[in-house]
This record gives sequence, structure tokens and C-alpha cells, in this order.
Amino acid sequence: MRAIKNLSRSLAIFKPLGYFTVIALVLLSVSRLILASLYVNRVENAVSWSEFFLLGLRADIIQVGYFTLIPLLVLLPFITILHKPAAQRWWRRLLTLWVLFDTLILWFMEVSTPAFLAQYDTRPNRLFFEYLAYPKEVFSTLIHGFAGWLAAGIVSTLIFIVISYRCFRTTEYRFKPRAVSRRYVMLILPILVVSSVLGIRSTLAHRPANPAFFAVTSDAMVNSLILNSTYTVEYALYNLKHEAAANTVYGDLTPKQVVEEIRQTPHLKQLEFPFPDYPTVHYQQATRTRLRPLNIVIILQESLGATFVESLGGLPVTPNLERLKQQGWWFENLYATGIRSVRGIEAVISGFLPSRARSTVKLSASQRQFFTLADLLKRKGYQTEFIYGGQSHFDNMANFFVGNGFDSIIDQDDYPNPKFVGSWGVSDQDLLNKLHQRLSQTSADKPQFTLAFTSSNHEPFEFPDDQIVLAEQPRNTVNNAVKYADYALGEFINRAQQSDYWENTLFLVVADHDTRVYGDELVPVSKFHIPGLILGADIEPRKISAVSSQIDLAPTMLSLAGVSAYVPTVGQDLSAPTMQPANRAMMQFGDNYGWLERTKSGEQLTVLQVDRSIQQFEYSPSSHRLTPIKQRPDTTQIKKITAYAMLPSILYQQRAYFVPELAIASQ
Repeated sequence: MRAIKNLSRSLAIFKPLGYFTVIALVLLSVSRLILASLYVNRVENAVSWSEFFLLGLRADIIQVGYFTLIPLLVLLPFITILHKPAAQRWWRRLLTLWVLFDTLILWFMEVSTPAFLAQYDTRPNRLFFEYLAYPKEVFSTLIHGFAGWLAAGIVSTLIFIVISYRCFRTTEYRFKPRAVSRRYVMLILPILVVSSVLGIRSTLAHRPANPAFFAVTSDAMVNSLILNSTYTVEYALYNLKHEAAANTVYGDLTPKQVVEEIRQTPHLKQLEFPFPDYPTVHYQQATRTRLRPLNIVIILQESLGATFVESLGGLPVTPNLERLKQQGWWFENLYATGIRSVRGIEAVISGFLPSRARSTVKLSASQRQFFTLADLLKRKGYQTEFIYGGQSHFDNMANFFVGNGFDSIIDQDDYPNPKFVGSWGVSDQDLLNKLHQRLSQTSADKPQFTLAFTSSNHEPFEFPDDQIVLAEQPRNTVNNAVKYADYALGEFINRAQQSDYWENTLFLVVADHDTRVYGDELVPVSKFHIPGLILGADIEPRKISAVSSQIDLAPTMLSLAGVSAYVPTVGQDLSAPTMQPANRAMMQFGDNYGWLERTKSGEQLTVLQVDRSIQQFEYSPSSHRLTPIKQRPDTTQIKKITAYAMLPSILYQQRAYFVPELAIASQ
């Protein structure tokens, strides 16, 4: 009896961990059930309910294991004194506070999840903590778009804190420390440590379980539901240290093999690469000869996917874009490289390939001496400028642009009397009026490069009154915001066509990405489809039917503007008359790398995954259907795709995506 009593007293020291384990597992399971009920059709189509919840429980045990292991490891050095009543009291206080804090974290993350899921079609990830740097914009979006969830989250968290405090006081009052056997404490503690470690590993295999272990369906959102939000955010934080090499996980090619494979691409095969430290830098001869190079203006449209362009299979809310496409080069099969604005900026301005890492707009090693059109053109004698309606510090844009070739930046503070100001800055009309004003002041002796980035088509979808006939009710919806953005664009182009600068300016209108990219496929191809239009100067009407990527736009614009130069881009100059289009596009969707290619038999999607096998599908653009291909992938094709997937990490690691001064001097 005495032995049993000593064992019971020894176990009492660790009771808070036991309570926490049970409460946490119940909390996470109930949250998963609620979330699954919101997306019941997608869950049922992707996985059985038993597998869904059992795998979810396994993922929750991993997270609970981390929270229990930490205090146990802290306790180990004090194991020899824990049998004393005074040590027990201090330990119980600290342990109770720890588990209450952990439970609060789990609660807060789960309460935050529904709004994040609605916006990004996944549980909280890196974006969750990245956006903490922009409280004004984020809070405004929550207020206007997710007020109910915000209120519920705040109230429930406050209630939880009050209840937790009372539990802590009650636990403190009831706990009566007693002298126990040191031998029992020294026996129990190692057992708990080992149990926590096994729970965290979740497998006896060589590698512990990770998110890929729970990716049992082709629906990335359902895979994320199997996990819990605390774990997904922690894993995103952990992965930050691997950012420089983020895409090397897709293959085992050496950097030399990757570069050699890339150089075998048809449009690069006949070129010379004279700079060993900059392996993709080559000379691009412009296809248009001009006495004076054209001004280049890029109007990057926020979230304007093919979803909103009727002739691309979308809604009829962009009549001006449909009208203007008859006047220039219209891209019928253009695809974004990612699902965020900085990814679009990276691809359009730098021609850089996508990766699992944060965009190079944010990464530290790309804030200086990283290729952009602005840097190249500035060294060619251009005046370079970025015009934005919001705060240019958002997403680190200002720092990246100033460090990589932009002479000046205009943002929200530079509009004296704006027509309209919303959560994300001034309206598109204000922005494009400013663009017109700046272009009208362009010097005849100095060509101009301008990037103008719109923001009206951003949740909470605020725009001026009485400018458009609403597409639907209520007013602040994405379809109405798109229609307003299209109206502002049409108004600007009409004015530009009557201006002196039109004949000397090349315009590119292109989306950064589609809005709310989601889907139940490994890569939802249709949500990467975006419009693109080149017009102005002497550009003749033309339809580009080839499958194209945002990375093809920079070399094409340079060539049409009459700028011959050394560039590091591996995108294709689509104006080259003798070169067949590559007919491919690459897309990064979370950890999945998609490669869409048009073949003789149709369009084919290849998906590279982390720690999982390669999958291939036949893609139908009309129905957006992906049909699995059962035969083994062609090894030559996979090697090429893998090289393209690995290249951005290699170039970033080696700081090799830049045109050296030696190349400029040799031109």
C-alpha cells in the first residue's frame, strides 16, 4: 500500500500535463470536426472519415508532445530535489502556467483558422506571421471581411483567459505538496520524456513524421485540415532556416547538372554564357531595332485572374480589357508563377522562377545586386520609378525596389488630394491619374521605366461611389471591385492614347495572381490562369495562344522595346520570330511545384512534391479537369522539370541572379 501511495503522490506532480494532454486532444479534435463540417464535400471526396480523424489525432499527438516535452526537459536537471515539498510547489506553479499558456495558443490558433481558410484555402502558414508586420491592412481586412469571426475570436479568447486564471487559482489552492520517494520521481520522469519523444516522432522510421506524412489526398486544403494550426505555423517558422535551399528538395541533381540541363532548353541552347559566376547570364538581341528605345510601363493588376475575363472562360466583368485586347498582344494561355503579389512582382519584374521559399522581394540576400528590369534599364540610361497606391513598405517592396534599380518610389503619402482612400490605399483611378501625370512629364532625351501596382481589387474591395454600374449586390464584392479596376484601366488607356507619350511607350497590363487561389487538386491550374496584354507604340494586334509564364514577359518586353542586353532570365522572348514557343508554365502552390506543358497529345501537368512521388495529369483547359496519367513519367522530361524547379534556389544561394558590371562594360 505504501508503494502505491508513493507512486500516486509522485504522479500527482505531473497531473497538469495529463489534464493538458486530454484537453488539448479534445479541443483539436472538436475544432477539426467543425472545420470539416464547413468543407464536408471536399473532405468526403478526398479521404475516409476514419482516416481523416485518426491521422488528425496522430498529428495532434505530435503537437502535444512538443508542449509536454519542453517542461520535462527543463525539469531533468532538478530531478534529484523534486521529491521535496517546496520544490514541488514551485514546479506545479510553473507547470500549470505553462500548460494554460499552451492551451491558450492552441485555442487562439484554432479560432483564427476559419477566416484564414476562407481567404487562403489552407490552415495558417507562413503568411500568418508575415502579415503581423502590417497590422493596419490586416486589421482593416478582418473588420470588413471577417468581422464575425474576429469578434468571436476576441470574445472567446478573453473568456478562455478568465476561465484559465480561475483554474490556475483553484489548482494552486487544492494542491498539497508532500514528501515523496525520489526513486519514483526519477523513474516516472524518464518514462514521460520517452513517451513525449515517441509521440513527436510518430513513427519508428528513419525520419520523423512531417506534413508530407499526412498528405494523403490530392486536395492540399484537406491535407492541411488533418493537421492543426499551431503545428502548421510552427513548421513554417522552422522552414525559414531552409529558405536558401528550399527547392533543392525536389531532386538530387548537382548545381552543375542543373545549369547544364537548363542550357539545353531550345531557346537557350544556341546562346553563350560567358560568366562562370553567373551561369544563366546571356546576351539577348532585341527583335525590334529602334533609334530610341521605348518607354516601358508595367501595370500590375491586383488579383485579376482569368476568372474575371469572359473570353478566358471567366465572368463578364472586364469589358475594357476585352475591348483593348483587340489592339495589342493578347495572351490567351498565360499563367502566374504563384499565389501572392510578391511572387507576381518577382516573376514580372525579375523573370525569376518560383520556389517554396519566400519571394526574393523579401529574402535578405536579394535586397541588393539582384536582377530587375529597373536595374538593367537604369544602367541603360532609363529613369526608373515605382508607383503604388498604398504604403510601399508593405511586403518589403520599397526596400527591394530601391536596392535593385528603382530611382524613385511614389506611394500613398504622395497623393495630395486623392479621389478615394480605402484600407489598402488610394483608388486605382488616383494611381493611374498619377501614372498619366508622371508619363506626361517624361523627358524626350531619357526613356522611362515604370511599374504601377494597383490595389482596389483587394479585400475588403473598397472603391469610389458612382463610377460603375454594380455587377451584383452587395457592393463590396470581388466582382464589383474587378469591374471598377477594369473601368479605371480603360479610362487611363483612353487618356494615354490621346497623349504624346503613347507612340513612344510600351505598356504591359498583367495580373500578379488570381484572387483566392484554391482547389482540391495538387496544383489548381485554372486558378493560375491570368490575362496579359501588351499594347502601345507600334504594337500590332496579335493573339499569343502558346502556354506562357510570367517569367516570359520581361525578356519579351525588353525585345519589343528595342533593348539588347545581357540578362540572367531563363524565360523566353516570345517576339523571336524563328523560335518555337516553349509552351510551358511553372507554378508554385505551397510545397507543390507544377509544370504545365503543351504536348502533341494535349496539355500535361507534372507535379513535384516534397518527400513524395512525382504525379502527372492530362489537363483539360475547357473543363479544368485533371486526369491522372498511369504510365511511368519520361525520365528526360522529369530531369528538365527538376532542373527548372531546383534552379532558383541554386541561383539565390550563389547570389548569381545578376548582371555583373563586366557584362555591362562589354556591351
